[in-house]
Amino acid sequence: MKLQAIFWDYPKFTDKKKLTDILKKNKDKEIYLWILNRFLEYGRVVDTFHFFDINEIANNLDKLKLTDYSQKKWSRLIEIYHTPKGK
Repeated sequence: MKLQAIFWDYPKFTDKKKLTDILKKNKDKEIYLWILNRFLEYGRVVDTFHFFDINEIANNLDKLKLTDYSQKKWSRLIEIYHTPKGK
């Protein structure tokens, strides 16, 4: 897992267990979206999917400020892998 590549400037987020705890406790807060944004911009897809499922990403993509490249990349991944509810 390459958490140092995502959070090079925030060492407290490079511990997998601590990061998991922060995400669980802050599902509806800005910190959750900030962490998701960092993963989508700087993380590998495999690492991102370790913490977020494709539905979480799809539901929050419009709320994030991503580069054009990251927006296109994740929009395409959602198009391929996202299964809308009820299907």
